[in-house]
Amino acid sequence: MKISIVTITYNAEKVLQRTLDSVASQTYRNIEHLIIDGASTDGTLEKMKDYRLRITDYAVRIVSEPDSGIYDAMNKGLRLATGDYIVFMNAGDTFHEPTTLERVVVSLTPSEKFGVAYGDTDIVDSEGRFLRKRHLSVPDHLTWRSFRQGMLVCHQAFYARLDIARDIPYDLQYRHSADVDWCIRVMKEAEHRHLSLVRVPGVVADFMDGGNTTQNHRASLRERFQVMRRHYGLLTTLVMHAWFVVRAVGKGKRLKK
Repeated sequence: MKISIVTITYNAEKVLQRTLDSVASQTYRNIEHLIIDGASTDGTLEKMKDYRLRITDYAVRIVSEPDSGIYDAMNKGLRLATGDYIVFMNAGDTFHEPTTLERVVVSLTPSEKFGVAYGDTDIVDSEGRFLRKRHLSVPDHLTWRSFRQGMLVCHQAFYARLDIARDIPYDLQYRHSADVDWCIRVMKEAEHRHLSLVRVPGVVADFMDGGNTTQNHRASLRERFQVMRRHYGLLTTLVMHAWFVVRAVGKGKRLKK
């Protein structure tokens, strides 16, 4: 089984090395690493080229050119990937441990049965230090309907079958939440093909705090409402958002005690 790892970068010189080292440290080596750069103007490209020179046992492909944003870059990665499954591990994000991909592949075997593999995520700072667990819990049994409760699985912990993923490009009408929409549509298609979603035990990704969604929190929330309305209908979306508010208020009261 071949895993395609796609890393999106733009002026990411300060955080990219951790991601490159994390991929290089994986004990599972039937991989390819696609690095899609938005024409960085700092030292990002030099780091990528140095990395490609020292890797000899898996393919590293670099594309550096202007794009229309992170999701346009991700669509480039979808078109270029050649693996059986694909995962997006962006600059600053890392696999949780060197054996992560081994655990993913074991969970996906036999691959003909599964459309998606998913696992837990830790939140880390720009130095890779643990900050906290995600506030949303990963369910043992995931379906596309599960995301009514929010994005239960982090994008970096979501492994999609490439033959499904390539037919479902990121919707560029969304600037901050196209990943939510994409994950839902991939899971819908997996269900349509009678393929299961499998949970990988434990943490599979370390997500760097302060990414695109965090930096554009309000715009992201507005887009997520539209995504949920698109997939689950207006009434369900309104009810779930009312529950989100109640949950947030309750959490705030507990923190004050």
